[in-house]
Amino acid sequence: MGDEQRLSADELIAQAHAQFEAATDFTIAVEEEFAILDPESLDLTNRFEDVHAAARGTAIEEHLVGELIASEVEIRTGKQESFADVPAAIAERRAQLQSLVEPMGLMLGATGTHPWADWKKQRIIDTPHYRRNDELLRYVVWRNNTFGLHVHVAIKGADRAIAVVAAMRNFLPELLALSASSPFAESVNTGLHSARTQIFTRFFPRCGVPDAFSSWSEYERFVRFLYDTGSITEHTQLWWSVRPHLAFPTVEIRICDGQPEVAEAQSLAAFAASLAARVARAYDDGDPVEPLPHRLIEENFWRAIRWGLPGELIDFARGETIPARQRIEELIEWVQPVAEEIGAAHYLAVPQQNAAERQIERFESGAPLEEIYAEQVRATETIGG
Repeated sequence: MGDEQRLSADELIAQAHAQFEAATDFTIAVEEEFAILDPESLDLTNRFEDVHAAARGTAIEEHLVGELIASEVEIRTGKQESFADVPAAIAERRAQLQSLVEPMGLMLGATGTHPWADWKKQRIIDTPHYRRNDELLRYVVWRNNTFGLHVHVAIKGADRAIAVVAAMRNFLPELLALSASSPFAESVNTGLHSARTQIFTRFFPRCGVPDAFSSWSEYERFVRFLYDTGSITEHTQLWWSVRPHLAFPTVEIRICDGQPEVAEAQSLAAFAASLAARVARAYDDGDPVEPLPHRLIEENFWRAIRWGLPGELIDFARGETIPARQRIEELIEWVQPVAEEIGAAHYLAVPQQNAAERQIERFESGAPLEEIYAEQVRATETIGG
């Protein structure tokens, strides 16, 4: 976090405000986290430093970073001017990463958790940022062997960005249900569709569903309070599932499990970006999405963790539960006009089964975890358009 070390909290917040005020709406970037695997055992292997070294001088170098543990690697699309450019960038980065690791005798996994890996055997990467988090969080950070997909959507206007974050809280359960890919962890069927979310959001401080801030100034006061009290030393220690990013003028959507299949990663990114853009347009039209109370979002949040896409979510307007698939299909219809505008409409779809459902079905048919995970790894290797 070199830039943050050079900037005081006041400078960082002022710079972030200025960047939001000058931002271009709806530029997009996507980040994907992958497990680094031994090809024989498909267990996690602590080889990030080798992967990082191999990337030097290649096309993927500037798009590849470490993410906490040495058995994990993150790739980034970089800023794309419209969503229409994102799917190809996702596929290209995956292909570049595959081409990098295959000659090294490594494979990649992209489910939200590894089904059996022992967290005690994973090493924290040796960077100042992660050393600080290791010292701060200890057991909390050691247990976080999880893999996600994040979507950054640029929003012009600081107050407007805060309003988009407040409204996007409402849709975190739908995004999670759609993305769920982690039913297995520590060699057991957890009974959850997203064990990753339970591990990460219930362990980390300042994680999960944030409060709904009413303005940039209210948000800024809270961030200053955290710095002033020593609660945080870096802005990235706000680990919420949706947050205004203080280094980029984006709303970052962080709730999603990693996706084995590239087409589903593209579709998920399209849905997240379209929701953020639709919420921003509603704000512009004077008909903003009313942020739900935290306690209500948490009810659906748990439903998404536990039952995922085949489960039910509470429709608070109707005052009843409806199938999660139906809820997502209704949201796709709601975002359709802006999805057309940003080039995302073609990619919006609800799969017949998502990654969690496919894995659970195989488990219930008697397939062992090793076979099920091998199928997910093969799916990750297949790069589509």
